[in-house]
Amino acid sequence: MRIATCLLSSAIALTLSSGMACAAEELTGTLKKIKDSGTITLGHRDASIPFSYLGGSSREPIGYSHDLQLKVVEALKKQLDAPNLKPRYTLVTSQTRIPLVQNGTVDLECGSTTNNLERQKQVDFSVGIFEVGTRLLTQKTSGINDFPDLKGKNVVTTAGTTSERILRSINTEQNLGMKIVSAKDHSEAFLMLESGRAVAFMMDDALLAGEMAKARKPDDWAVVGKPQSHEIYACMLRKGDAAFKKAVDDAIIATYTSGEINDIYAKWFTHPIPPKGLNLNFPMSDELKQLIAEPSDKSAEEL
Repeated sequence: MRIATCLLSSAIALTLSSGMACAAEELTGTLKKIKDSGTITLGHRDASIPFSYLGGSSREPIGYSHDLQLKVVEALKKQLDAPNLKPRYTLVTSQTRIPLVQNGTVDLECGSTTNNLERQKQVDFSVGIFEVGTRLLTQKTSGINDFPDLKGKNVVTTAGTTSERILRSINTEQNLGMKIVSAKDHSEAFLMLESGRAVAFMMDDALLAGEMAKARKPDDWAVVGKPQSHEIYACMLRKGDAAFKKAVDDAIIATYTSGEINDIYAKWFTHPIPPKGLNLNFPMSDELKQLIAEPSDKSAEEL
């Protein structure tokens, strides 16, 4: 009788503990949304070369940051036991990317988005995926070598970026009298530069290298000037979803520790890339090597 009672008690305890374990593993938030729908919505850019842009015949996004997004998708297929998980793509701009993540239209955005303290109030960020400095793109014959040379000149940047904010601050603080033009995207900004409507384009150095590579005559251009800020790019996701953030971070860190990140970097920064098959010749910086060796979700302001 005692043995039967003990066995029954053990069975009940085992059932209860199994139920508790299942409850503990129950999906919530973005992971549940992805599992239930069988899709994950990825935000992408159309002209942030070589991070996230439309450059192939399929008109689907490609780029360094996009490849890291796809690493997250592959990891989620395993974590959620969802081998048929499909990515859906939503185009974002500098102005729309944060609202579209906040309102749930986009689950994950990996492009050329800077992690900073101001944005951390609105969204969460993954571990860093790139490090840049904000500099100037100009014609080699322009006579522009650094920011003080912009006094009284027309300068273009991209609306909704940290470069726009920094450029306006420089203009006021140093009394440079620049006329600042804010373009809707990087391609429009470079078009203004190339057509002579501005003498320089301020943006992140890696993005400027991408614009230079697609110019009609790439050798006519140079990236110049002392960096006015050092910034860390990261992937954006909705604020307060710890389980999804962990899944994203784990996938990116696994790409770092496996060494796959070196092949992804070389593919986009030291080899020919679409659309013109040009090589950015942009070696990995010591700062990025450090970020890969010691992943962190902190902004440059916090490090």
